[in-house]
Amino acid sequence: MASRSAVIAWGSGEDGQLGIGDDEEKEWVCSIKALQNEKVSSVVAGSRNSLAICENGQLFTWGWNQRGTLGHAPISKTENIPSQVKALANVKIVQAAIGGWHCLAVDDQGRAYAWGGNEYGQCGEEPERKDDTGKPVRRDIGTPQRCVPKLSVRQVAAGGTHSVVLTKEGHVWTWGQPWPPGDIKQISTPVRVQGLASVRLIAVGAFHNLALLDDGALMAWGNNEYGQLGTGDTQPRSQPIPVQGLLGLSLVDIAAGGWHSAALTEEGEVYGWGRGEHGRLGFGDDKSSKMVPQKVQLLSGENIVQISCGGTHSVALTRDGRMFSFGRGDHGRLGYGRKVTTGHPSEVPINIPPPKDLSDAEGQWCATLVACGGRHTLALVNWHTREPEQPL
Repeated sequence: MASRSAVIAWGSGEDGQLGIGDDEEKEWVCSIKALQNEKVSSVVAGSRNSLAICENGQLFTWGWNQRGTLGHAPISKTENIPSQVKALANVKIVQAAIGGWHCLAVDDQGRAYAWGGNEYGQCGEEPERKDDTGKPVRRDIGTPQRCVPKLSVRQVAAGGTHSVVLTKEGHVWTWGQPWPPGDIKQISTPVRVQGLASVRLIAVGAFHNLALLDDGALMAWGNNEYGQLGTGDTQPRSQPIPVQGLLGLSLVDIAAGGWHSAALTEEGEVYGWGRGEHGRLGFGDDKSSKMVPQKVQLLSGENIVQISCGGTHSVALTRDGRMFSFGRGDHGRLGYGRKVTTGHPSEVPINIPPPKDLSDAEGQWCATLVACGGRHTLALVNWHTREPEQPL
């Protein structure tokens, strides 16, 4: 029987991050053939690479590999076909994250793993040697290894050069370099983020962090030059502070892009804040940065169930499986055939062939998960057959 699901990709392919066997960019969605026989349950798009997690816990990676980011020794600088991370073949991976050039993953036992670039200790290991000026020498970790072994981890998140984990107790720990290089020395040893408890979900941008608490409050800390913390100013915060303007809303999901943030309410409404350049917040022709969350009116009534923020674009997923993209349009990253940059959300057509044994059946592909990267996007789609109309 043909698979009823597919993994699709679009946008920049220059590092092989689309996983389709070449390095071309795609302005329309295309199917990742190498994963068509795998039961993929989740995908993550990074700045220049990608990963997929299968229902059986296997992890596949592809894209840029100059820093060991794919979890195996670089055979070439980039790999454009997904391959399994052999070092994690004996554990069941349930969730993963990609940072600037490092990756994190967690298995079903709550054990966390890290690999890739480690010059700021972002893989949780002391960067050993220093050069004559006292700067740490780049030391990449090409094979996944355990990190934070004393913590029982529920979720991992990765920033530009830092890492964040949420434990089963609802605490948040961080390590690496949480600020743009040069602003603050790195923390190789994981430290618990003070003032946070009962955390439900975390999201991490390049240098900023969000934490959604069980009681519905949203906290933020880190860099804030574009208002991405939602605190009404552009002051950085080393300790978590409440995000303004969301009181009384029941939040169910959060997302952090390079320099912008988004939150989703139970009613399917999206709020955006932070850097507004290129229209990545979805406020139409208003491309100014926002220091406090504002409702994305252009998505009102669409019943959004997930929002993903990339480097300079965003994608919202509706309950009925449609995707709306907005933001920077070059490299085809908006997925609808025009390289136009826009703050107006537009639907991404899922124009891939139906499953082979259903080519005659009426139906459509519906997206179930979307993941925005630096300049590309991945999504999971399922085929829904339409029932033929009965004669009256």
